[in-house]
Amino acid sequence: MSTPSIEPAPVHVAAIVNRTRDSFFDRGATFALDRALAAIEKATAEGATWIDIGGVPFGPGEPVTIAEEIDRVVPLVAAARASSDLIISVDTTNAAAAAAAMEAGADVVNDTSAFSDPDMAAAIAAAGKGVVLVHSTSPPRVPVGRAVYGDVMAEVHEFLKQRAEQAAAAGIVASRTYLDPGHDLNKNTLHSLEITRRLEELSDLGYPLFVAVSNKDFIGETLGLPVTERLSGTVAAVAICVLKGARVVRVHNVAAAVQAVRLVEAIMGSWQPTGLRHNMGETGTELATATGTESQIRT
Repeated sequence: MSTPSIEPAPVHVAAIVNRTRDSFFDRGATFALDRALAAIEKATAEGATWIDIGGVPFGPGEPVTIAEEIDRVVPLVAAARASSDLIISVDTTNAAAAAAAMEAGADVVNDTSAFSDPDMAAAIAAAGKGVVLVHSTSPPRVPVGRAVYGDVMAEVHEFLKQRAEQAAAAGIVASRTYLDPGHDLNKNTLHSLEITRRLEELSDLGYPLFVAVSNKDFIGETLGLPVTERLSGTVAAVAICVLKGARVVRVHNVAAAVQAVRLVEAIMGSWQPTGLRHNMGETGTELATATGTESQIRT
């Protein structure tokens, strides 16, 4: 398979596929390789244009060795690359795991610690791949206390500015560098709501924005809902983030997110309706086939 473009427009819907036993949402549902591959196939059919593969959750839990993380993610990346031309990212904070995944076919490293591993930037640059730089303030898998910020968006902005400069200095191409404010990562619900409300403030940094809001606790705490009942809140958060400049949305429920994203894009004028019939005369006019609209995603 040829390496796909990861240019930022229009909006990509990234499907979360984890080979972990303790992810907060799927709780190991796709830990087995065959189930993970089936999840990728399903997400592709539902309209995902990006697959985000993880082997170690960010949240507190039992440690996972580098060798085990590689054993989890590399076979899945390789299998996905052999059968798909979708963008593939690997969710890891470890440079060795990232390097192995990129060699297997990953296009992007989704680093939830934004270069806490001092070898990460160089590894990505050497492979000529992309990076998602995510704001967080603690190492992954480590419990943290109360989250305190003076101005949460100002601090997120400065952190991501510095990490983007580090990426550029290492030789990572700007158009392949994505910034993620890190909803719920070392932040409470009020912080996550505020960075959503002020998301457009990151646009002046000049990099495409990536958001991961799917089924998170800030949605559950705002609405008083358990993790299994947060789809409507997720769709609302996704739509607002796209309106405020997000160009990749990382989600568990692909079909609903794709519909929300495409409608927002159509309202904004960057996506054409699939057809026009309502009040268009007797027969109306077809604008595009499903294949035609899908092709817009990769151009």
